Amino acid sequence: MTPTDRLPEELRADLDRARRLEWLNIGFTISIIVVMGLALGQSQTMKTAWIEDTLGLIPPIVFLVAVRFEKRSPSKRFPFGFDRVHSLGFLIAAVALAGVGVSLLWDAVSGLAHQERATVASIELFGRSVWLGWVMIAAQAYSIIPPFIIGQLEMPLAKRLQDEVLFTDAKMNKANWQTGAAGIAGIIGLGLGWWWADAAAAGLISIGIIVDGWRALKVATIELVDGFPRSLSSSRADPESKQLMTELERRFPDSEVRLRETGRYIRAEVCGAHPPAEDLDLAEIWPGKPERSWRLAELSFTPYEPDRRAPPDERE
Repeated sequence: MTPTDRLPEELRADLDRARRLEWLNIGFTISIIVVMGLALGQSQTMKTAWIEDTLGLIPPIVFLVAVRFEKRSPSKRFPFGFDRVHSLGFLIAAVALAGVGVSLLWDAVSGLAHQERATVASIELFGRSVWLGWVMIAAQAYSIIPPFIIGQLEMPLAKRLQDEVLFTDAKMNKANWQTGAAGIAGIIGLGLGWWWADAAAAGLISIGIIVDGWRALKVATIELVDGFPRSLSSSRADPESKQLMTELERRFPDSEVRLRETGRYIRAEVCGAHPPAEDLDLAEIWPGKPERSWRLAELSFTPYEPDRRAPPDERE
């Protein structure tokens, strides 16, 4: 059974819908990159927004690659399967976000410190002289619409699928349309003669990128080192996992319960207890909403003390 087969039928339909959304997202993002690139000019805000739009390609591409690998069954080379491909992709997206955000913030701060004054010239358009700022505003307005719509559609899918990469992409789309709004304000500020407005808007945009990247980096790192499962929206402990921990501790009071997250699934280990004689139904153990019981993918038992690395007969 592949990880995708463990999902309920309705969630498989959600996963297919998410795939189609990501292909649509990539297409619109490429068109936004082209439009923004043609209207770039010397504006720091436009440059920052263009780079962020380019970064917006990373989460949907990572999601599509991760979902493709997730379908694969365990093999001799990968006996535990490919659930953690999502975690690896999440880490890649987080590093890219945080690193580029710091670089863009440095550019904005340097521009303010040196009082660099961006100029927005006029261009010939259809035989008339047009202020380039109007073209920039039109490009920024176009860059707001697709991310706003796609992000709104992605967020509920990400929560139902417990998909970190899809959730990150929804957050990235939110940042992109907010970037467009801030970019329009910066360009209007330049038109009014406020030289600092351009760099200030770029700085605000880059701070948002850094915050999202840092949060994603913390969660991805915790998951890859087998930390306690975290919620999608923050680096705090996942509420469903806390309920599961409480339930397992109630059922096996003299043991130590360990939980870890692999992709969208939770693995539980009960240390210091023998497995029950009868097979346990994981859906019955799940303490939360029944439709979310698919998250508990494995429950294993280790019949020795949790502070030992191996049973007595196997220790040297």
